[in-house]
Amino acid sequence: MKMKAWCSQLKPVVLILIFNLCFYASFQLTEQQVCELCGGTVLNGSVVGQFCASSAGRVNGRCCFRNDNTSGHERIIGLDLSNCSLARVEDLQGATEALMIDLSLNPIVNISDTVFQGFSELNYVILPREIDCPGGNSSWEKVEVKVGNRLCEGQKDMCNQTGQLSSECPENSLCAPYGPGFFQCSCADNYHGYKCLREGMFPTLQVFGPLGASTLVLSLLLWVTQRRKVKSL
Repeated sequence: MKMKAWCSQLKPVVLILIFNLCFYASFQLTEQQVCELCGGTVLNGSVVGQFCASSAGRVNGRCCFRNDNTSGHERIIGLDLSNCSLARVEDLQGATEALMIDLSLNPIVNISDTVFQGFSELNYVILPREIDCPGGNSSWEKVEVKVGNRLCEGQKDMCNQTGQLSSECPENSLCAPYGPGFFQCSCADNYHGYKCLREGMFPTLQVFGPLGASTLVLSLLLWVTQRRKVKSL
């Protein structure tokens, strides 16, 4: 009886999780989409173009790509969206590994700090002079205003020290940078749960086992349903 009740409670949770994953993924821009937010290509004489050339990168649209020696995959290290007539910037998630972003010469009124959430490696941003640096000017080592642009250089670490216990995070957790003005907390080894209060290994099998089984069953049901429809046609 308890098992039936638990399964009935799990079904809506699984459906909501699948829906959220699909919904979230469909509204996030991919690397290629970010590179095509503006026509044209990165110019050799631009700031991003010079940075790309000095970093042995490859230009594709408005992006500069470079192979990551550690993972082996190609990633965006520079994004040039200058002079693109952009009135607003809402999603740059395809370029979260970028080191440099140029948004100058655009009629941008305001940019939410959340646009740069997750950009922990971002080290240089060029903005219209009226726009504050992401996370506030205090989130950067150096802020300059010249030639009509605001230059934000050297993203500050919002934690006391990367990988160390921080007073900003709950006890038994580690703090790590998560973009200008942001940080994230993750449980230290051998701790898990709400505010990392539970000691011991995370019960992976108990949590993800039923979730994976329910997802598999749902996928099979959808496959059978679609097969019937095809046959009927």
